[in-house]
Amino acid sequence: MTLTSDSAQSDLVRTIVQGDRDGFDTRAHLDHAQQQAKERNYSRFLIVDADAHHYENDAMADIAKYIEDEIVRHRAGGRDKYGKSQSLTIEYNQNQAVAGRIVRYPKRRLEKGEPDVPRDVTMIRRQMESIGINYQIQFPTPMLHLGMQPDPYIETQLSWAYTRWLTEEIMPHDDRIKTLVYLPFTDPEASLRAVEYFGDKPGVVGFMVTGARYRPIHENAYMKVYRAIEERDLPIAFHASAYASERMFEGMNKFLSVHALGFCFYNMVHLTNCVINGLPERFPKLKWIWMESGLAWIPFMMQRLDNEYMMRTSEAPLLKMKPSEYMRRNFYYTTQPIEDGDLDALQQTLKMIRAETQLLFASDYPHWDFNLPSTIYDLPFLSENAKRRILGENARELFKLERLPHHEPVGPGAP
Repeated sequence: MTLTSDSAQSDLVRTIVQGDRDGFDTRAHLDHAQQQAKERNYSRFLIVDADAHHYENDAMADIAKYIEDEIVRHRAGGRDKYGKSQSLTIEYNQNQAVAGRIVRYPKRRLEKGEPDVPRDVTMIRRQMESIGINYQIQFPTPMLHLGMQPDPYIETQLSWAYTRWLTEEIMPHDDRIKTLVYLPFTDPEASLRAVEYFGDKPGVVGFMVTGARYRPIHENAYMKVYRAIEERDLPIAFHASAYASERMFEGMNKFLSVHALGFCFYNMVHLTNCVINGLPERFPKLKWIWMESGLAWIPFMMQRLDNEYMMRTSEAPLLKMKPSEYMRRNFYYTTQPIEDGDLDALQQTLKMIRAETQLLFASDYPHWDFNLPSTIYDLPFLSENAKRRILGENARELFKLERLPHHEPVGPGAP
């Protein structure tokens, strides 16, 4: 085994001598990713990571001061009977055998930051530079479950505080860090307020709805939210997450099972409601992104909805073409976790979704099932131009990111 960085070698020596690692270092964790980036010479072209995360709960003390309701702010800063800080989010600490999450690197909180910048900025910079990423879209982690919070007011209060902290204390330190603003979608009025307040902030390149939630996204109460986003020419994303307490998933005894279905389930419901209720016709310039559900579910949805639509077109009077055409024209998808076990099936999937213009690379780092750019760059059936568009150009155009001077532009259809 060859270690490419001094930090990785130092960590290995410490592990051999002491029998345990001193802490955690993102650069050592991504040592092989750095090696891949050098071997493939990623510096030649643009790479945009459309979906990455940080652990905002590590900074909750800094976030809580932006909570507007003083009672909720007090609750966010409280401690339980064991002295642990209380969380207002839904957390999954169950055993793996009952759909609990895998704690992949429990020592991450021990990683030391750099002076003069918040710790989150240091962590994000290290993961970007190790993987070879030029821009990274950042999302929270535990807050992705807020759509299932029994008290909708908590989602409204926490999401507002989080976005103020992110846009005022984190992103100003590095213009490579971007975000899609969390919308508290249980409350359409609060969502509209977030669009109007944060929509013009530096680094904001769109808006995000967490997928695990029950309220139908085609309700009339949401139309003014979609209109406001469309007027700003920014995209709206539905970011998937699994909800282990979902009634249908309660019979599943493995994390694998809940993860496999959960990260597709809610996006499948929302996409169906979006298309069949004619939202792409009502907001023809609005761009929709479906995140972190992989890709294998999309051909199924295209075929299934087309088949049902052709038998009962009267139930979808706003549609002017088959559902699959809206899914290719108005929708974007992110790559992670890409199902690449059958390359023939994957090639057909990318063809069906028009990947050269509609697919965005996403790492999902630092989550346990993250993908590197090589998952796209190494696909044997993609042209060099298609690889560059998926890895960066599609996202640059969608999010209106600046082209870097040393990167050549690439258009769809070029060799």
